Amino acid sequence: MKPKLIISGGGTGGHIFPALAIADAFKEKYPQASVLFVGASNRMEMQRVPNAGYPIKGLWISGFDRKNMVRNVLFPMKLVWSILQSLGILIRFRPTVVVGTGGFASGPLLFVASWFKIPSLIQEQNAYPGITNKQLASRVSAICLGSASALSFFPKNKSVVTGNPIRAALKKPISKKTAAQQLGVSATRPTLLVLGGSLGAHKINKLIHHHLDAIQKHNIQLLWQCGNLYADEYRPLASKHVHIMPFIDHMPAAYAVADIVVSRAGALAISELCLLGKPTLFIPSPNVAENHQEKNAQALADKAAAILVSERNADKAFWPALESLIQDKKLRTALGDNIKSFAHPHATKEIMHALTKLINNA
Repeated sequence: MKPKLIISGGGTGGHIFPALAIADAFKEKYPQASVLFVGASNRMEMQRVPNAGYPIKGLWISGFDRKNMVRNVLFPMKLVWSILQSLGILIRFRPTVVVGTGGFASGPLLFVASWFKIPSLIQEQNAYPGITNKQLASRVSAICLGSASALSFFPKNKSVVTGNPIRAALKKPISKKTAAQQLGVSATRPTLLVLGGSLGAHKINKLIHHHLDAIQKHNIQLLWQCGNLYADEYRPLASKHVHIMPFIDHMPAAYAVADIVVSRAGALAISELCLLGKPTLFIPSPNVAENHQEKNAQALADKAAAILVSERNADKAFWPALESLIQDKKLRTALGDNIKSFAHPHATKEIMHALTKLINNA
């Protein structure tokens, strides 16, 4: 069987990595299949996807800016042009099935695919879905949800909670000693892993910088992913036990050495932390659509599965929360056990099951 799959999604790692996980699983099940990605022409997927070995087409599209309306002057033109581009891609490639994982480009492509009655699936990562996926819900064939909290936003007859697909490398056990050797860090020192998302997080970086001396007084090793935008500013702070990186390429190793995690609350990061059972302090980004990161983290905090500190309260609340995690081993254990109960280790397999049904019924 030689099915043809188009996957559309991107803008951030939270949309790209699930898309790549689905593509890898699809090629594993259908080795002769053709897979094409469609993304936004000026976003990170245009580099990340080819690096992973897949072809990609770019659309001239960007998101609607709710804070600065002046930036939306070209939005109608971009939307129309991206729909025409999507039409051309679908006519030339003739996919068997189309998948959208979120991001600017997925809306036009899946919208046009629905005109042609091409079987389509959206994979919504967040507890609170974005506008695009909510609008597409009535048009697509199937909906795979990363969180049960999102069920109320979608038609029950076509929705299933699968969890979010996780990079296969994270499912392979790695010892702390081996991970520490890979990263060039101590295997015995308690380790705090700081994650600001694929682009970095200004507020988290400022908080860590402000409390760096206090962290070190607890003999904590710091593995700090500061983001490319902030690398020059924070790299001078590096020392024997303060390891500062713009981006962490070896995430399985970083998670393996981590005893505590401070992170944004993107859906992919949450899914990975649930799978690995890491005690986590979430500081959600307030600069995302529908404030979905805070809703993602709140779903865990309500079940005592994580600590949530909002940016608006972080100056006062961050250090007491982090210090309690550092000092209280029982709290770390409880949070780790509770967050692991939210894991969906077979998410990719369940999404593939839904895709296979669409292909067989096409």
